Amino acid sequence: MNKIWVIAKRELSTFFDSLIAYILLIVFLGFSGFFTWLYGSDVFLTGQASIQPFFAIAYWTLFFFIPALTMKMFAEEKNTGTIELLLTKAVTDRDVILGKFLACLTLVAIAIAFSLPWYLTVWWLGPVDHGAVWCGYIGLLLMSAAYIGIGLFASSITNSQIVAFLLSLLIGVFFLILFQVLANSVSGFLSYVFDYLSISTHFESITRGVIDSKDVFYFLSIAVVCLVATEVVLSQRRLLDR
Repeated sequence: MNKIWVIAKRELSTFFDSLIAYILLIVFLGFSGFFTWLYGSDVFLTGQASIQPFFAIAYWTLFFFIPALTMKMFAEEKNTGTIELLLTKAVTDRDVILGKFLACLTLVAIAIAFSLPWYLTVWWLGPVDHGAVWCGYIGLLLMSAAYIGIGLFASSITNSQIVAFLLSLLIGVFFLILFQVLANSVSGFLSYVFDYLSISTHFESITRGVIDSKDVFYFLSIAVVCLVATEVVLSQRRLLDR
């Protein structure tokens, strides 16, 4: 665990040293804040003290934010050759993957935490369903974990950051949009399967204020499957380099 945390701290330092963290934090908070408070279905237009507009906007903002964050995780290191140096140290592929995963999740958690003053402001404006709010934050973190897993996998199979970004978006589109479209287009058992595979189904369920084990299992399953697939890709790379 210590090795994982060392790698995570290294990646976090890289984020902040290269200004990537600051830029992404500003973009995430600026974009979600603008559409939460000033435009569209903003807080003031809903006529009630609710932070649900933020969750609805963050739901889409993280879809682009996380691929931009993860695209360099392996692609850049493979392109520059530093991945070989990292993997030849006294760490396993799993340590590297989990360290990078933890670093990305920590940065996303920081970005989400910066929105807490909005929650307090809405609370000041009127009575708030605190359970639904905290469930919404948990839902964002679970969804982020799934997206980070997808992003790391996409970054592990290419040397190009742009390709990794686009591939991560493409995979995310299936879970975010296509499965829901297919669920609405068919009926019976297939409709149930596609509906279960849709991220929106599970995220909306959590933001209603109820954390169901099947929703938690869904997001964690995506993250774990993608991380295992990433480990397989890195293991194959080790074999080819020998």
